[in-house]
Amino acid sequence: MLKRVTRQEAEIYHLPGRDFFLYIGPDSAKNVALGVAVFPPGSAPPGHVHPAEEEVIHILSGTGRLVTPEGTAKLEPGVTVYIPAGLHHATASDGPEPLQLVSVFSPPVIPGSYEEPRP
Repeated sequence: MLKRVTRQEAEIYHLPGRDFFLYIGPDSAKNVALGVAVFPPGSAPPGHVHPAEEEVIHILSGTGRLVTPEGTAKLEPGVTVYIPAGLHHATASDGPEPLQLVSVFSPPVIPGSYEEPRP
């Protein structure tokens, strides 16, 4: 079934250091999820791992860094980064404007389900 979603219709998840707008998720697609993450300037939440999900991010606006044990990728508009399942990664927004990125997961994931539990 065809599905059209606007930013106003996307489900919002307030995650550590960012807001995630879920456009397409496990309830509407079998093999993929898509959303937009918005990191305020200076935001650098702790990293996390998606144990079973591959992720591809595409930077829309802002600048920042994606830090992994394998190295650091500079994030700027037009850059796309592939994150394999099981790789620990952390995203930092270097400002002065918010870092906005499109995030695609396969298989689909529920946003925040991979975050470390808080004490």
